[in-house]
Amino acid sequence: MAYTRAPASDYDDWGVDGWESLKLIPLMKKLEKYEAQPDCPTHGYDGPIKVSSSGCKMGISNEFIQVGATYHKRQCAEDTDDLETCNTYSPCQKYFDGSTGMRSDAAHHYIYNQAHNPNLHVWDGKRVKRVIFENKRAVGVEFTSDPVSCPDADQSSSIVRASKLVVVSAGAFGSPTILERSGIGAEAILKRCGIEQLVNLPGVGENYRDHYLVLVPYLATDDIATPFRGDSILQQSLARNSLDSKIKWRPDDEELKAMSPAFQLRWKDFFQDRPDKAVALFTPFAQYIPPPSRPLSNILAPRSSMTACYYILYPVSVGSVHINMTEHGKERMDFNTGILDDPSDIVPLNFGYKKTREIFRRMASYRGEFAAGHPDFPEGSAAACREASGPVDLYAPDIVYTTEDDEAIDRFHRDIVQTMSHSLGTCAMKPEADHGVVDARLNVYGVSNMKVADMSISPLNVGGNTYSTALLIGERAAMIITEDLGIDCV
Repeated sequence: MAYTRAPASDYDDWGVDGWESLKLIPLMKKLEKYEAQPDCPTHGYDGPIKVSSSGCKMGISNEFIQVGATYHKRQCAEDTDDLETCNTYSPCQKYFDGSTGMRSDAAHHYIYNQAHNPNLHVWDGKRVKRVIFENKRAVGVEFTSDPVSCPDADQSSSIVRASKLVVVSAGAFGSPTILERSGIGAEAILKRCGIEQLVNLPGVGENYRDHYLVLVPYLATDDIATPFRGDSILQQSLARNSLDSKIKWRPDDEELKAMSPAFQLRWKDFFQDRPDKAVALFTPFAQYIPPPSRPLSNILAPRSSMTACYYILYPVSVGSVHINMTEHGKERMDFNTGILDDPSDIVPLNFGYKKTREIFRRMASYRGEFAAGHPDFPEGSAAACREASGPVDLYAPDIVYTTEDDEAIDRFHRDIVQTMSHSLGTCAMKPEADHGVVDARLNVYGVSNMKVADMSISPLNVGGNTYSTALLIGERAAMIITEDLGIDCV
């Protein structure tokens, strides 16, 4: 729902012919109708996907921008999704039609409006078992009814034939597991599941990447506007996510000095010479979001609340997604998030907690921390969480954290961090020798007549919410497929 585009350099870093940012920017503009601001050179104004502020903003968004920019010594701007701007507080646009407030998405603008098209057949409630091959040429798909969404449906297999092309677009979890069930993957993975190997592609299911998210709740004034307060005037906001402002944060020299050597090395190797790449994104939610891994009795907010959200954009850690079999012979998924495996990844999270806390405690709506959703600081700590009658002064000194406090923050993040559901990378578009799965034209290595087109092809992480990149991949895939099939319609 949130519109946060990755910087242009992310696509250049892929190093894939035809996927350079200069070639992709026209497609980014083609797909969108940017209603937030006119005459922005990197935005489109004639596409189907509408981008706007959605017409309903929560009051804390302005507090976050004003306090953050002043206290944090950063600039403000209307547009920080121009493919290069960082370290600037701004409104957060969304995929909404500004005139109707309705969500604007791929389903409505690319599928539902094609219901009359005799060439389009959509079967819901189905689950793909495998792609069918003849002499390593994809010729069809075997599928069944999904036992979860259609428990009473016939579970026998059906087959649909494809004379020209099979395109797998099942996401970072679905696409690699379909390939593995089809005999494409690492020998050891397939052998343990009793699947005959068709093509040895050990990169299938590897290279899982995501963003790492932390949500921290704060108490707020009783009159704060949130979508869950029950006021009739706020019912329209239930369709929104109450996320209306943000900053794509990069540390300045002073902040960088306060971070550990593990991250400073990461900074030097990856971020330092890439000024368009943010380390993390900070944003406020005008609602209470319970933290995971905490007992329910401890996480029910007693009154009006708001939540600090921060997530890192380029974790070093990677995971994997593979099929496996239970002891009863049923398929299951082996999912290793890889989360925080690399020691440099937790450092910006620890900083994000401290920085967002300082911003929130200066906002007019602040009435203290909701302690159950914060680190368990030692008794007597100056960092201990408590209720408050109002914000601290804008120029008040920062909280001083002891070594024991820092250890509590570290434990808190290891306990509470979660993936952002921005999953990608498991059918990576890179050379086969580098554990790639598809080439620059999305063809799966070792077979013919088969492509993968979804976020699983992204070889590296992207510095933004992945919906923008997913739409872009769809546009580029449409170009490639129509070119391959000799169709002149895109």
